[in-house]
Amino acid sequence: MSKPLKQIHLAAHFPGVNNTTVWSDPAAGSHIEFSSFAHFARTAERAKFDFLFLAEGLRLREQGGKIYDLDVVGRPDTFTVLAALAAVTEHLGLTGTINSTFNEPYEVARQFASLDHLSGGRSAWNVVTSWDAFTGENFRRGGFLPQEERYSRAKEFLATANELFDSWRGDEILADQATGTFLRDAKAGSFTHTGRHFDIHGQFNVPRSPQGRPVIFQAGDSDEGREFAASSADAIFSRYATLEGGRAFYRDVKNRLATYGRGHDQLKILPAASFVLGDTDAEAEELAKEVRRQQVSGATAIKHLEFVWNRDLSAYDPDGPLPDIDPDPGEHHIARGRAQVRMYHDPLATAREWRELAAANNWSIRDLVIETGNRQTFIGSPATVAKTINDFVQADASDGFILVPHITPGGLDVFADKVVPLLQERGVFRTEYQGPTLRDHLGLAHPDDARGERVAS
Repeated sequence: MSKPLKQIHLAAHFPGVNNTTVWSDPAAGSHIEFSSFAHFARTAERAKFDFLFLAEGLRLREQGGKIYDLDVVGRPDTFTVLAALAAVTEHLGLTGTINSTFNEPYEVARQFASLDHLSGGRSAWNVVTSWDAFTGENFRRGGFLPQEERYSRAKEFLATANELFDSWRGDEILADQATGTFLRDAKAGSFTHTGRHFDIHGQFNVPRSPQGRPVIFQAGDSDEGREFAASSADAIFSRYATLEGGRAFYRDVKNRLATYGRGHDQLKILPAASFVLGDTDAEAEELAKEVRRQQVSGATAIKHLEFVWNRDLSAYDPDGPLPDIDPDPGEHHIARGRAQVRMYHDPLATAREWRELAAANNWSIRDLVIETGNRQTFIGSPATVAKTINDFVQADASDGFILVPHITPGGLDVFADKVVPLLQERGVFRTEYQGPTLRDHLGLAHPDDARGERVAS
């Protein structure tokens, strides 16, 4: 008997401030104005995507002590944007990255529970830790929490937030949620938590929301991150773009679930993915090359090389050869607030490798950055891209993808119009939403289902 086809999960990542965005394209729009967010969300909902994803930016990036002005457009508050999008969508899940290093469980739980009520059960929280004291300088906790303790705090943060969400469950849910009238006296919302990072007690003032708790995402590839996802998350936002790498990651994380008494379907693995579409595969390949050149300007190439060299390379020609000086492996880095800094653990070895590649291929600095940087995950005609996405999912390299277009806000439109119908024809993607909540979209159980305690809202 043949294995039944898996259903594909698709989501959309609002590009925000990152190296995938093509600012020079005439179709590029604002990353601040609400019309951009609304257009993007409505396209995702029209395509029957599971959710929209917003990343978090808590500080403007710097390089060489100056604001990194190649990608600065600002970053509006996540909760504000998601709450506004709840009013212009009906089914689309609303996922936001909220930091566990600098925030407090009570305020974050209250915000997500409120968003879940406002949206009718469509909220999700991507739980992350902060990796640098530079970002923390905006907060009281700046620089005091060692890296090895950040996952410890994140785990307790999430456990504490769940205690707050759950403080209105079971016998304590004694109110008519339609009217807010209590049926009899109760200690609804009472909580006490004493732990290493948090010592709080009181009453949580937001009743049980339609999903019980928001869907929990985790983004991280370290062993600690994988273990955190296996123990506590509903979905993991990964970065593997090859079939082999995706299958290895999928197998590793899914196999960890049994340790925590969880089944394979209780955690969805959703890599980020970019795409370039053309009428033919050859046309898409040519367009992808042009997109990469637009993404990596000469100035961008120099800035990227500085991540590795840890030196001011502004005097170098981006269309010329790589520097003949070696990187500075010093403790203080020229770039601050950028995740790319963490990617190059051995800058001297990276520099040797890049010089060999450049010499063998006659590449300039810009050529090298284009060829070694992030590449589009899916390139081809709509039929080719639909087949490739389905092949990944059916081969257990992922449960779906979080798509990151290179144009804001209209870059998702062509995928919605040309690829989604082909996936629907294959019978691997929904034609209509089957339930009101994000948990329904993702095929996840409600937290109260096992105890039969779900309360209709």
